[in-house]
Amino acid sequence: MGIEEITTVDITSDALAAARQAGRSVVKHTPVTPSAALSDRTGGSIVLKAENMQRTGSFKIRGAMNKLASLGDLARNGVTAGSAGNHAQALAFAARAHGVPCEIFVPRNAPIAKIAACRSYGATVVEGGDSLDDAVVAAQARAAEKAMQFCHPYDDPVVVAGQATLGLELIEDIADLRRVIIPLGGGGLASGVAIAVKQHDPSIHVIGVQVEACAPYANEQPPTGPVLTLADGIAVKRPGTVTRPLVEKWLDDIVVVDEDAVADAMVMMMERSKLYVEGAGAVGVSALLSERAAPSRTGTTCVVLSGGNVDLGVVPGLIRRFETQAGRRLILFVKVSDRPGGLAKLLTIFAEQGASVIDIEHVREGVDLHVRETGVTAVLEVRGPEHADTVIDAVRAAGYEVGQ
Repeated sequence: MGIEEITTVDITSDALAAARQAGRSVVKHTPVTPSAALSDRTGGSIVLKAENMQRTGSFKIRGAMNKLASLGDLARNGVTAGSAGNHAQALAFAARAHGVPCEIFVPRNAPIAKIAACRSYGATVVEGGDSLDDAVVAAQARAAEKAMQFCHPYDDPVVVAGQATLGLELIEDIADLRRVIIPLGGGGLASGVAIAVKQHDPSIHVIGVQVEACAPYANEQPPTGPVLTLADGIAVKRPGTVTRPLVEKWLDDIVVVDEDAVADAMVMMMERSKLYVEGAGAVGVSALLSERAAPSRTGTTCVVLSGGNVDLGVVPGLIRRFETQAGRRLILFVKVSDRPGGLAKLLTIFAEQGASVIDIEHVREGVDLHVRETGVTAVLEVRGPEHADTVIDAVRAAGYEVGQ
């Protein structure tokens, strides 16, 4: 990025106070909750900022409300954006709160649930284009055509000030705050929170977390094709002209996590903290689990869970992966008699050993079988590796040939 492209802005404490007032009627003061599991694992005092419980499911409503308030009468013809995610939902909600029209442009095959959410908030959703970049171009063209206001998801000082209100809440709620670990995509949230907490206490350490598939503040060359990642909410290809200098000035460190760590973090939040957190929102937890970031040795470390709009389609895969790694899934191939009662006998053994059948499938093609045999692939839920061995031993003791 050339120096001529960089925009230097100054976000003051007065701007943060105004942003908080702008969102007061809509934005929730989300809870901070201790995490015993993370504290025990890392040796620090860890709390979670549950922004996944925010209106529209993410922190984005903070910036959207401040942007609409700043526009005033300029927004009378409406606002528009190109987005397939949290920004779209937040802008639609904020536009409804301010009583102005909203048009959201999304690429083809955008998640149906997110499109439905935007429409439920009163926005007009226009589908078309092969990528998010196409959607943004279309939204900008509509803004110019209809004298609407195009609203950028992060590269806007007004939006940054809105996101910074999360940092004001951290200051109020955590008396001994020493470190903040926060998702870093375009940089609006991370820089805004860093500004807020460091204006209060410059010694508070702020770490931004990017995902390996798309790390614009770590990689000089942006991805050229589509980016597929669980953390799609922070899959931004290029730093913003407004946010880049803010990130470079206010953040103390930037770390990068991989896809497996994101998956582990999402499941841990579900299993141990009973929190539904999207991949982008869970990268701070990922950084701790993978030891890319460490908690402060004194005081409290806060991990910001920036959103909870999880694509429901990925959840079964996350659970299967986790249970397999933990030894709670067992897959067996067994040859059984192709006579009445043959399968029932095998299922009885599973039941006697306390294994729960998740799926079972007959396999007759491509397997060396006797004319009176059938193959059975069974997926079982077990309590762990030792239990799995017990089940296998019981099946073999009954005279079955077992493969895995």
